[in-house]
Amino acid sequence: MNFSGKYQLQSQENFEAFMKAVGLPDELIQKGKDIKGVSEIVQNGKHFKLIITTGSKVIQNEFTLGEECELETMTGEKVKAVVQMEGDNKLVTTFKGIKSMTELNGDVITNVSWHSELLAPSA
Repeated sequence: MNFSGKYQLQSQENFEAFMKAVGLPDELIQKGKDIKGVSEIVQNGKHFKLIITTGSKVIQNEFTLGEECELETMTGEKVKAVVQMEGDNKLVTTFKGIKSMTELNGDVITNVSWHSELLAPSA
């Protein structure tokens, strides 16, 4: 499956609990929970360019599947991470106790994020 395209975010599962765990103030969480960002993805083989526009904030990241890269987070922090493909429609990355999965189903993109503090001990 090729991820290239422009997508309106349909859902952000676990958004409030995740944002609290990473230290975002309640005021920003409340503002951000109803904003439906737009993701533009350009995929060329294993190389991805991702532009996420949420309100007035624009984040651009580039990565190659399976290789360490530097990603900018929603808080503006730069982190080292490795993005992996799961199945043929999920991009998964883990950094600093955070796991994020972006899933593409047809023309719908869904993002789910977890923080290690939110995971059950058996997870």
